[in-house]
Amino acid sequence: MNVHSAAFEMAAGTSSQLPVSGLPEVAFSGRSNVGKSSLINRLVNRKALARTSATPGKTATINFYRLDTMRMVDLPGYGYAKVSDSERRRWSELIEGYFDDDRDLRLVLQLWDMRHDPSKDDQQMLEYMVERGIPFIIVLTKSDKLNKTERAKRLAAFDAILADLEGITVIPFSAVNGEGADQIREILDQVTADDE
Repeated sequence: MNVHSAAFEMAAGTSSQLPVSGLPEVAFSGRSNVGKSSLINRLVNRKALARTSATPGKTATINFYRLDTMRMVDLPGYGYAKVSDSERRRWSELIEGYFDDDRDLRLVLQLWDMRHDPSKDDQQMLEYMVERGIPFIIVLTKSDKLNKTERAKRLAAFDAILADLEGITVIPFSAVNGEGADQIREILDQVTADDE
């Protein structure tokens, strides 16, 4: 992955606007304000390629970022209460439309805030991916906000939550100090490498 090649490509507000899938894709999924934009920016070493928002629920489109070997796909954050039912339905149609489309989706990075247990929406997304056989890893954001003891406690809690699933990769990540970024880049390079 050549991070210098990263560029915003387009935003899709409905599934009919989705671009043709011409490159391997990795998607970023999670609640509003979990840190998807911050993760994307950290991975490509940019401050503002993906726009971060102080207002949860602001990203209502699927945003596509193009790199030399892949596309990063920022899915709209879910689980924000102050959204109308019609808007919620549109988001649902958009996300399901993305997953139902015949795309070269290699991996979903499912983001959870390391300080909290997964929400009901997080659990539903996890079940959805398991049922559909969508490959994913769990990225635990905001790891810098925990001390050593809290961190050990939270990792044990996530181990218990994921106990029924075998071989799930879990990576603590901090947009502040960069923890986990190199490991995530390596995984993305592996999954998007075209088999010779």
